[in-house]
Amino acid sequence: MFSSLFLAFSVVSLAQAVQFNVTVGGGPLRYDPQFVNANPGDTIIFTFKQSNHTASQSTLAQPCVQASNGFDSGFMPVSSSNTNGPFPAAQYTVQDMNPVWVYCKQGDHCQQGMVFAINPGTQFAAFQAAAMGNTTVSSSSSASVTATATAPTGVITATATITGGGQTVTTTYGSFPGSAAPTSVTSTDHKVVVGGSTLTYTPSNITAQIGDTVTFQFMQKNHTATQSTFADPCRSLTLTSTSGQVGFDSGFMAVASNATTFPTYTIQINNTAPIWVYCKQSGHCGQGMVFSVNAVESGANNFAAFKAQAIRLNGTSSSTSTTSTGVQATQTKSSGAVKMNDRGTRVLVGIVGVVSMAGMFLA
Repeated sequence: MFSSLFLAFSVVSLAQAVQFNVTVGGGPLRYDPQFVNANPGDTIIFTFKQSNHTASQSTLAQPCVQASNGFDSGFMPVSSSNTNGPFPAAQYTVQDMNPVWVYCKQGDHCQQGMVFAINPGTQFAAFQAAAMGNTTVSSSSSASVTATATAPTGVITATATITGGGQTVTTTYGSFPGSAAPTSVTSTDHKVVVGGSTLTYTPSNITAQIGDTVTFQFMQKNHTATQSTFADPCRSLTLTSTSGQVGFDSGFMAVASNATTFPTYTIQINNTAPIWVYCKQSGHCGQGMVFSVNAVESGANNFAAFKAQAIRLNGTSSSTSTTSTGVQATQTKSSGAVKMNDRGTRVLVGIVGVVSMAGMFLA
């Protein structure tokens, strides 16, 4: 418990302030939405679901370490039998337009990607990937992220001897039935252009070797590179996995029409299993905006079938609308919550009631 109350005064009037509702946990290890863009005076209401999570301030450089003098909701245990509420909540008032980085300090939740941000710009994907230990953050205006693709079941371990460039290397790798074996001792970066004038990944289907990387370069307007499955093309692997797999997700990458620099997101290939990717911007997956790595073209689950499946479902399995920066913003009125600020003040427990939801997006 914190001992003092910090009162935050804003340059905007109370009538103009917006409250954003963020659900913490309750199933997937995530904050929903994962980031918001807010103005000084706006409030963020963290509503805690099962099982026992926190909203703790960290930094971009150290996502899973509490920032000095950063706010901290403390642990908020919620019984698994409590499905209808009431649920504990914590409130944070936005002080300025600077980014605010948040994580859950329960066990390894942060390392599994359970992070949140306020006003992250293009850096949320880099922040989340850094939390998962798979990234370097670019110092330029674009985000340069390296993530690891999650392999589906069915991968077996194989050993091969590879000769190339005067070298002979024996390697152990994950092999997916029907896929090609490694052919090179050198790694290749495969560049994939996302969006621009068409709703496509270009190229849309590639073959990559173990150790290769795939770099998604995001063009206009606001797209993602999100790992899914062949059976459910337009939903995140993280949400559909029954075995706890956490798929990669670039997050929304908003790019202005007059932009001259473009954010990137990079995954590393660790085995030969097919990797299925879609854009989770509203309606894009249903229009065939999908991508694959190492699809077995000689089998039924090839890229054309994956794209047809996405179009057939028309993106109906994709569930959320987004704001112009790719966040689902929920306006609320609060009857009390744990209040937090940058100095860690926490003063009141209460319940949050949702009254409306905003869902504008840049398609």
